[in-house]
Amino acid sequence: MSAGASVNVSTRIRARVSGGNRMMLLLLHRWDARIALMILALLTLSGIAPEMLVGPLQTATSATAAALLPPSGTHLFGTDDLGRDLLNLTIHGARISLVVGALSAAITLVIGGGIGMIAGYRGGRIDALLMRVADTFLILPTFVLALILAPILRELIGAQTEIFGIRTTLLTIVAVIGLTSWSSTARIVRSQTLSLRERTFVERARLVGLSPMQIIARHIFPNIRTVLVANGIVVIAGSILTESTLSFIGLGDPFQPSWGTILGNAQSAAAPSLGAWWFITAPGCAVLLTVAACTIIGNAIDELLDRDVRVRR
Repeated sequence: MSAGASVNVSTRIRARVSGGNRMMLLLLHRWDARIALMILALLTLSGIAPEMLVGPLQTATSATAAALLPPSGTHLFGTDDLGRDLLNLTIHGARISLVVGALSAAITLVIGGGIGMIAGYRGGRIDALLMRVADTFLILPTFVLALILAPILRELIGAQTEIFGIRTTLLTIVAVIGLTSWSSTARIVRSQTLSLRERTFVERARLVGLSPMQIIARHIFPNIRTVLVANGIVVIAGSILTESTLSFIGLGDPFQPSWGTILGNAQSAAAPSLGAWWFITAPGCAVLLTVAACTIIGNAIDELLDRDVRVRR
């Protein structure tokens, strides 16, 4: 398709739809975003209904195959050191990795988005104070903070407790990632809020007597939702990477294995030395595809938003 035809299609799309529907249609117009959306849809389906796809999660007691079998017609991804089917483990691991990534991103967006909007709208000393706190978290390595806080929170909460069927071992990782990775989101939201607070509709809201929190809720937040979505998708990718790393070094939950837990088990079983490449390939590719898909979609939304801004100007 020529560049002129592409512009015409995009123009017709803008004219007919708006908001989230327009953004989705524009994403579907990009071939890379279509592939990324399909990957995320398949992974989400795997996380929602793993039992329907591969049956119940195999454990050391329920596994019936031999250890470290290579991929075959019976075991498409091979087996691990305990004889568990790696396709089964990878599909079930999708639920844990995606849940941790989504919940961590939600915490990050709530904290970072809230602080960014308040700092950007109020300005002055409040802005300076909140941004100094954000800068402190920004310069500290997220993984190092998570590495320090994870065992502390686990000890305080207790590893055997369950909340809505999710063990607190995983919820601890969710809280740690969310509480340590909000600063960049706060910076992005603040910059957007600084430009929005000077718009005419915000000035009118002030004149009619709306409070700052009402203006933020009714006028600022609706105008940065798409930015939050774009940032949230990228945050999910980073959260999955952080969770995989924490689980790889043994801070995950062995009873609810994620992709990082499987990779950690492969390392413990010396799979690379034994030539059991399939033990690493399945969970490793799952992490790689998820992170790549989230990054592609987030970058695509950013590019579309930048294009809209240029068109408006």
